[in-house]
Amino acid sequence: MAAAMLDCPAMSRIAVAITTFLLSCACVAQIPAANVVRYTLDESKLKFVFATSEPVLHLKPGDILETNTVDCFGNVIKKPGDTLSMVKGDNPLTGPFYIDGAEPGDTLAVKILDLKVDSNQGVGTIAQGFGAINRTNYTPMLNAPIGEKIWFYPIDHATNTASFKALDSKFSVKIPLHPFLGCIGVAPAGAEARSSIVPAEFGGNMDSPEASAGNTVYFPVNTRGALLFVGDGHAAMGDGEIGGTAIEVPMKVRLQVQLIKAKKIAWPRFENDEYIMAVGAYRPLDDALRIAYTELVGWMHSDYNMSEMDAYQLLSQVGEVKLNEMVDPNYVIVAKIKKKYLPPHK
Repeated sequence: MAAAMLDCPAMSRIAVAITTFLLSCACVAQIPAANVVRYTLDESKLKFVFATSEPVLHLKPGDILETNTVDCFGNVIKKPGDTLSMVKGDNPLTGPFYIDGAEPGDTLAVKILDLKVDSNQGVGTIAQGFGAINRTNYTPMLNAPIGEKIWFYPIDHATNTASFKALDSKFSVKIPLHPFLGCIGVAPAGAEARSSIVPAEFGGNMDSPEASAGNTVYFPVNTRGALLFVGDGHAAMGDGEIGGTAIEVPMKVRLQVQLIKAKKIAWPRFENDEYIMAVGAYRPLDDALRIAYTELVGWMHSDYNMSEMDAYQLLSQVGEVKLNEMVDPNYVIVAKIKKKYLPPHK
């Protein structure tokens, strides 16, 4: 009876399937799990510049980092009556994290695995001298400056929304959450120290909604160890961040670091399954756009075997551009193209 069953073609197919499944399980079991490294923020070690400084932790390529951040005000604005004069410094940063083996000329790839709003409310403000359509030191005017105002945004984690509540009327509306890191970057080149409100070639305060879960961000490595910083959590933000703040929140962060050795890039880049995206950060706004599109042309040329002129023409037809913010010392543009329009990756 047993011999007859083994001779049956159907039973043979089942046996082969079971064997294949068991072998595949054995192979999966042999793949080592990623090393998870946890760092709980020590607020005495918060940084306010992107710079070469003593790392709080070492990471190896492939490590998963779990950490947390404070909001852009250092978590001190909590209730009506609190004022911006209480803030000790803008955009306190968690880090830096030293990436073992990272050297100038490499590229650091940071896969953002998960971001969680670490609060039941967010904060938004209008402040003197800061904003896209009020008086600033870049646009001096004779009229009196707009006064300071603060809004609190209750966060409903069950519905994944924040509530805008008008100060001067009874109007309110719910806003879907899109958590992202307003600040993510590495130490600048040339041993520079750059303020945590500045976006530039090293990343920094890019205020880019693309710095969200599921996306990978690439940075040029400018110094040994790269020195990765994160901070300035945003629960949601409109294009341009015109008032000067998003819905500012502390954040729980989970990300994975990788190194691409001997691959040099000049500006940060984002990537996901659908898009490749290049960052430009400068003033005036048209120069930020030129940087972003020039970087995207270069990416298409080097990694997708397109000539620069073909890439230029294709972007003229299907390229997309996003104005992320126009309030910081540099403005930020992200230029992108869907991968479906590109040749196979080289």
